[in-house]
Amino acid sequence: MIEKYAEFVGEESLDSLFRIAQKLHGISVLHVNSTKEGGGVAEILNKMVPLMRELGLNVEWKVIRGDGEFFRVTKSFHNSLQGQSTWLPQGAFETYDKWQTINASELNTDYDVVFVHDPQPAGLINFKRRGRWIWRCHIDISSPYPPTWEFLKRRIEKYDAAIISVPIFGREDLSVPQFVVPPSIDPLSIKNRKIHSVTAERVLRKFGLDTDRPIITQISRFDYAKDPVGVIRTYKMLKRHVDVQLAYVGSPASDDPEGEEVYRKTVAEAGDDSDIHLLMLPPNSDLEINAFQSGSDVVMQKSVREGFGLTVSEALWKGKAVIGGNTGGIPLQVVNNVTGYLVNTPEEAAHYALYLLRWRQVAERLGANGREHVRQNFLLPRHIRDYLMVMTYVLGVR
Repeated sequence: MIEKYAEFVGEESLDSLFRIAQKLHGISVLHVNSTKEGGGVAEILNKMVPLMRELGLNVEWKVIRGDGEFFRVTKSFHNSLQGQSTWLPQGAFETYDKWQTINASELNTDYDVVFVHDPQPAGLINFKRRGRWIWRCHIDISSPYPPTWEFLKRRIEKYDAAIISVPIFGREDLSVPQFVVPPSIDPLSIKNRKIHSVTAERVLRKFGLDTDRPIITQISRFDYAKDPVGVIRTYKMLKRHVDVQLAYVGSPASDDPEGEEVYRKTVAEAGDDSDIHLLMLPPNSDLEINAFQSGSDVVMQKSVREGFGLTVSEALWKGKAVIGGNTGGIPLQVVNNVTGYLVNTPEEAAHYALYLLRWRQVAERLGANGREHVRQNFLLPRHIRDYLMVMTYVLGVR
């Protein structure tokens, strides 16, 4: 299977991947996160784990469990670490530690290397028995709420290394080695393969879109960090100039109890405008997501906080210019006026969306640049290679 990626990254790149993997042949590796589906972490692990096995590593993936209270706590951690909110539920730290103890008693973490993804399972380090442990942080921790960060930092300091997605997320107050590894997309997945325009149009029509009129799309969870209300305000400003339609396409995630509340507020902001399509699709609606990105005239990711934003690379890979929030990992992908436009407000987003709708040749040029930018930097083989390199470091393999 892995040889199929040579079409995109070249034989030489795959050769280097195999050479590094040979040094790690036979080691046991565990990935731990908080959900099997919904969101970029689960999506990446679904593709990465079988490929790492194909490279000769014994790789497993396990998911922690928790009740509603636990996931309300971890969502508040998530928001406060990203600087959005300082609200924490009463007894938050005690609830967090209780579920770390429960999960530690149920999960076997006896592996040579353990990747713990994000804050939700980070406290498992207190129950480490052996191996090298790596904390993989997928969110923006550059300006966290101090009490939450201090609580988490005491656990992160026990890891052998930490991985962040963007250099600006690096922490001077962490003593453990920190590596920068941006996430990636899988060009062979149903979500990212090239599909026929007829297929894209069929899916868009199925969800009520008129393919004869311009469509702007954002693919995101219903999450305050993704600014769904700002997206609708952008659309309303744009609508004064162009007969455009908006598709905001999300899906539920079991570790995000806030999603329903954000969805209700977004619906209220949309009002009764029949050209606003707020869709909550089941997880793994990969063909549908592909169709929305491929069939749209402009793709947005107007986040106000963002760890990376895989949907940006997904859209760029399909040759779409992207209007992205100037935050987190989005500027790694959206190079201003090269692969899209970075914005800070709905007004800026509406301005550039109108520009791209009126100047189609510019949109095509930026989209072509974007696909090449993703090919060089944000495809799955590079991501796996970087993880292997971090493993060689923590294991002392030469």
